[in-house]
Amino acid sequence: MTEVVTRIPPSPTGHLHIGTARTALFNYLFARHAGGSIVFRSENTDRARSTQEFEDEIIDGLRWLGLSWDSFSRQSERGPRYRELLEKLIGEGKAYKSDETKRSETLDRPRKNLDEVMNLRAEVIRLKNPGRTVTFHDEIRGDITFDTTELGDFVIARAIDDPLYHFAVVADDMDAHVTHVIRGEDHISNTPRQILIQEALGAPRPAYAHLPLILDEKRAKLSKRSPSGVPEIPQLREEGILPEALVNYLALLGWNPGSDREDFSLAELVDEFTLNGVQKSGAVWDRTKLLSVNQRWMRKLSEKDLLFALGIVHVGNQAIPAKLLKTMPLLKERASTLAEAKQMLEGELQCLFSTPRPALDTLIAKELPSRPGIARESLSAILKLVQGLPEDVSVETVKDSVMPLADAEETEGKGGRGAVLWPLRYALSGQERSPDPFTIISVIGPADAAMRIEQALKILGKED
Repeated sequence: MTEVVTRIPPSPTGHLHIGTARTALFNYLFARHAGGSIVFRSENTDRARSTQEFEDEIIDGLRWLGLSWDSFSRQSERGPRYRELLEKLIGEGKAYKSDETKRSETLDRPRKNLDEVMNLRAEVIRLKNPGRTVTFHDEIRGDITFDTTELGDFVIARAIDDPLYHFAVVADDMDAHVTHVIRGEDHISNTPRQILIQEALGAPRPAYAHLPLILDEKRAKLSKRSPSGVPEIPQLREEGILPEALVNYLALLGWNPGSDREDFSLAELVDEFTLNGVQKSGAVWDRTKLLSVNQRWMRKLSEKDLLFALGIVHVGNQAIPAKLLKTMPLLKERASTLAEAKQMLEGELQCLFSTPRPALDTLIAKELPSRPGIARESLSAILKLVQGLPEDVSVETVKDSVMPLADAEETEGKGGRGAVLWPLRYALSGQERSPDPFTIISVIGPADAAMRIEQALKILGKED
């Protein structure tokens, strides 16, 4: 049985975007599921736009996603092989040199001399088209038929040392023994040209599988003109999307596992993936869905692993403050990305790590004229309760201790629960936006909480 060989062939002419990443992922999953190999090919023959920086970024991004390959090549380094094959086709009469006007020029203005006119000429190489119907089987869409007559004798090289895309990829796939070409459906129209080139070269025809397009929120092809543009991997990494979450999301963008299961690791996807599950219809990029997947994967992380992912602590044996570990469940509950988690630590959760400085006006902001002094009264009562709590107290225990005071004010004092809970929250945090007071006390501990309440009572003492 022939070993499965797929290819990951990005063009290093721009940032790594989700379309390229998903195609690479599907090629990876298919090959690894079959126990085959993967060829990474940098299609960098566009000399004007290809850069080493983009190539490095693409490689780094795919490795960040957990993908790997078994061989690496660059089209720019295969010039002699392309020339050899072009000369072979010309020698066999299957292709020919054609002296013609450069496409980018016209002869609609006077020329100064013969040299200028000659500079507008180019000796391109055209394939002799047999002009017949070509049918190929697509693993996702079934049989597809094209009449190649209308293609004419199409150009396969600008010059003997300058092959065009269609010729280069066929030569590359042939030499790498690629068995399966898995790519986007926008390449379907390229297939008949490439089949004619394969036949001229005597190359075996690989199996084809054309993936559904990724659509934007308006169900149009995702492009730079889409309302949200084309999401790029560096941007998503910067936002704090986990690689496990992005792989999970991209895999389900056009592929159905045949069940309601939503969470897959890369290894699990390798076990489950088949082309039979790939859909024909386009898949809509849904940022809200991606954030939901990412939050689920953040919640799967241990507290220590989340701290590592946030870059707050580094892998090693150093002790991690208990307060910091206790904060991680809050981040898992509220943050959808690592960037949001960092913002929370620097914003509403900052009160857990620094001593607040509450202001008198804000402490008494919830007091009603009918209940003057309720803030000082409730904080004094809560202080005694807090001082009796164990140091490693749970949120539920704190809540069970404090809520009866708030409930009593709701039913008897007419000041409402807010008259009790607001000054407590603000005394503990010094912020108008913060976690609930029960959570704060559990995280910072009763001793620190008591100190903060005492500080607020001193400020309230100045009210007299």
